[in-house]
This record gives sequence, C-alpha cells and structure tokens, in this order.
Amino acid sequence: MGLLRTIAIIVFCYYAFKFLAKLFAPFLIKKAAETIKKKAEQEYGGGQQQEPQKNTVPEGKTVIDKTPGNQQQSKNSVGEYVDFEEID
Repeated sequence: MGLLRTIAIIVFCYYAFKFLAKLFAPFLIKKAAETIKKKAEQEYGGGQQQEPQKNTVPEGKTVIDKTPGNQQQSKNSVGEYVDFEEID
C-alpha cells in the first residue's frame, strides 16, 4: 500500500508542476525579458543617439597634435607585442 501511495504522490506532483508551469511560464518569461531589456538600456544608453561633441577649438583656428618621432624599435625579432585585457 505504501508503494502505491508513493507512486500516486509522485504522479500528482508531476502533473501539478506541469500545470503550474503552463500557468506561470508566460508571466515569468515576460518578467525576465523586461529585466534583460532594462539591463541592456542601462549598459548601452537605451538606444538613444548621443549628441556630437561640440568643437572646443574656435572656428578658423588650426590645432596640430605632435606625436613623438623618437619611438624606440623593439630589438626582439619575434614580432610586435600586443597588449590585451583578460575578460572574465
């Protein structure tokens, strides 16, 4: 008798879970989508285009940025070192 009762409880729980999942799944998916949308808006600015930066140099004035011409060449014949950032 105990075995039949245990099987009946397992079957009942299975169908109850299945019914509740169908009932609450659309609500849970909608909430998850809203949360993802809010996070994306915060990270990427909400899809709004940023205004172009105004030129700080008065019109008609020329600005020349000089770069150092004395760059040291690497003596390593293997190749150029490329710095990278590790992403977690």
